[in-house]
Amino acid sequence: MDGERLLSFCSNDYLGLANDARILAAFKQGAERYGVGSGASHLVSGHSSAHHALEEELAAFVGAPRALLFSTGYMANLGVVSALLGRGDTACEDKLNHASLIDAARLSGAAVKRYRHLDMARLAELLVAATGEKLVLTDGVFSMDGDVVPLPALLELTRTHDAWLLVDDAHALGVLGEGGRGTFEHFGCRLEPAVILLGTLGKAFGTFGAFIAGDDDLIEFLIQSARSYVYTTALPPAVAEATRASLRIVQDEGWRRAALRERIAQFRHGAHQLGFKLLDSPTPIQPLILGDAGVAVQVSEALRRRGILVPAIRPPTVPAGSARLRISFCALHSAQHVEQLLAALDAAKPARA
Repeated sequence: MDGERLLSFCSNDYLGLANDARILAAFKQGAERYGVGSGASHLVSGHSSAHHALEEELAAFVGAPRALLFSTGYMANLGVVSALLGRGDTACEDKLNHASLIDAARLSGAAVKRYRHLDMARLAELLVAATGEKLVLTDGVFSMDGDVVPLPALLELTRTHDAWLLVDDAHALGVLGEGGRGTFEHFGCRLEPAVILLGTLGKAFGTFGAFIAGDDDLIEFLIQSARSYVYTTALPPAVAEATRASLRIVQDEGWRRAALRERIAQFRHGAHQLGFKLLDSPTPIQPLILGDAGVAVQVSEALRRRGILVPAIRPPTVPAGSARLRISFCALHSAQHVEQLLAALDAAKPARA
């Protein structure tokens, strides 16, 4: 950056696949076969055999009957929620949800009810009072805190109150679960007919795009009704081919998840020894809460002077008073890299860390 060589601890490339030679080769081969762009929306002429194969493979990976590709996770959330809900319906969501879930609920026209972070008791109260179609929206792993939704309790609540459940597993797929299948595998839960899974491909998978997984009727309904699917150009087929290669690596190379767990444990142990207070996160997202936005910026700049890249995250991205460094780990980080980060944090920490 600006001529400096920095060690990054802020990427979502959790498994270190964005520059993997095998995925690059698949992307190049896909471009040679299909060209650079898809040329049209899926429902016109943009849907290729590469898209079809990837959808089938993603569905099998997460244990769903069907999957449907979207160009981005943001568009997937907008498309699903606006297709399922309208005026007279109710959307219930966690206050710390990703912006795309928040915007999707607002734009649907449904009544939006937000509950305190991970407060299942309050969610139960909201569901009792909800009208029309009911949809609960939540992150699987929360992108700024790194904590994991209590999925079994959430599934029980939505079953009891006959509600849909949409789980945005963007930061869990590839990372959580022995096979990298995300929050559902992490808790030993299965996808059910009223459960919708969103996965993104630009994080642990190292490519680009997103998908929705669910039952046959849901996917057929979305193909006809999700405007952000119907009215946009399809993902380039070369990206689909690259993702197919990435998916195979995610499944075959469990050492990447093991390496992540080792680096996370090393960092948490070292940070506690240095007196830092971390949130309860078992994921590659390790937030260091500093409170004041100015302090967060100062520490971020001090880290950069020591060769470490971790931007400060400030309101409105996070709640007021919770400015932080969002430190994230990659399977390709070494133990020495983590020691370098800890040394830089020790030198840069404010008087009251």
